[in-house]
Amino acid sequence: MKLANRSMVTIDDLSNGEVLALFSLADEMSISMKEQHGLCGGKIMASLFFEPSTRTRLSFEAAMHRLGGSVITASDVGATSLAKGESIADMARVVGSYADIIVIRHPWEGAAKVVADYAGIPVINAGDGGHQHPTQTLCDLFTLKKERGTIKGLKIALWGDLKYGRTTHSLIFALAKFGADILFCPSPGLEVPEHVIDKLITEYGGEVEHYKDSEVEEETLFPLDAVYTTPSSPHQLAMMPDISLHVELKSGVDALYVTRPQKERFTTGEEGKDLKKEYPVVDKKLLRDKAFRQTLVMHPLPRVDELAYDVDADKRSMYFKQAARGVPVRMALLALLLGVKDVKIPEVESPSPIDYHIYNRVSGLRCPNSRCVSIQETETKYLKPEFKIVNYEPLTLRCVYCEHGIEPKFVASADWHEGKLDTKKYHSADSHWVHTIKPENLIVFNTEEEARAHGFKPSHFTGGHR
Repeated sequence: MKLANRSMVTIDDLSNGEVLALFSLADEMSISMKEQHGLCGGKIMASLFFEPSTRTRLSFEAAMHRLGGSVITASDVGATSLAKGESIADMARVVGSYADIIVIRHPWEGAAKVVADYAGIPVINAGDGGHQHPTQTLCDLFTLKKERGTIKGLKIALWGDLKYGRTTHSLIFALAKFGADILFCPSPGLEVPEHVIDKLITEYGGEVEHYKDSEVEEETLFPLDAVYTTPSSPHQLAMMPDISLHVELKSGVDALYVTRPQKERFTTGEEGKDLKKEYPVVDKKLLRDKAFRQTLVMHPLPRVDELAYDVDADKRSMYFKQAARGVPVRMALLALLLGVKDVKIPEVESPSPIDYHIYNRVSGLRCPNSRCVSIQETETKYLKPEFKIVNYEPLTLRCVYCEHGIEPKFVASADWHEGKLDTKKYHSADSHWVHTIKPENLIVFNTEEEARAHGFKPSHFTGGHR
């Protein structure tokens, strides 16, 4: 399968084999940087960064220049027509007529998908709010593979802001795809969102076991919240959480992935948090613990106070290598999506994508995420809320733009007994009707008012009775 003319909006857009093929090309390019000049001669990359960036933006632009291409750029929303109320779709169509590929960073979650849907050229997500940052994840995986030789079977501890850190959200799914075990070590109140955990279990299998402070040994330096055990782990380990916890903590971890507090995304109640007092920073003292003896220290950067400067000289520190490797990794990605390079995709095990039913009826249902592109005023003129039906017990829908989940309270059918109004009824979402109604006929409502507004009457199953 070729990668030419495809987009990369989430880490799921590349199979495991495609990721490994990209890494082989990145290795090849890193050895002979000067020889790559001319590959993208005549090609133009549009660099659209509507949030601050140093490493991602400059590494993408450096990558395109090293390939011999040109770069056009926009970095301030206030200096673009978006400030005048232009929709993202219109912007995408216009920029798509100027360039051969678009790299975009935007604060709205799902914005990169909209650009990819409308631009008509390949689009790369360079970070959309707190949703995903797939090319950072490629750099992270590339570093793990270079330093450890494999990703499968590794134990990776994710430390810090796991709620708003888009780098960790992408990395969680990628590690699960490649068969790694994950230790979640969040700052209090910044735990992994439930919709990320739900997708992790649904899409990649395995199990997530949550722990209370009392279940974690006192001398442990892990601020441990949960452990994800991949399906490829030994059966007895996966089935016995207490043993799993003991093994994970005593045998150490292969990498500690540190993230800063994403204060720009904090709610009003979170802004006053003093996170330094609640968990120690990662410094040389912490790394003396036996659990970290052979641990790689990784960070997507920038850092603030969560990673001490005294770690920089330690041979275990990987974060500047991660940043440097961003250029060849992004060179390889640009070359493949632009079709100027082709690679042989190795046949490796990769989770099969699930073919979910899509729900896109106009029934008053909206994504609950205030940062989702689908509910922004300039975008609702043309974007219709769209969800994947990912579960029936309880009925759960996942927004196709930001991947947040929602559990509607009521259901109805578009095929109500030959159209007779007296049978046009709505039911509780936890009644047997949720399994009876065909997915293509399903209508969901969050409130009874919405159901009535669409002409439906309550049935005997609106109170949750089965």
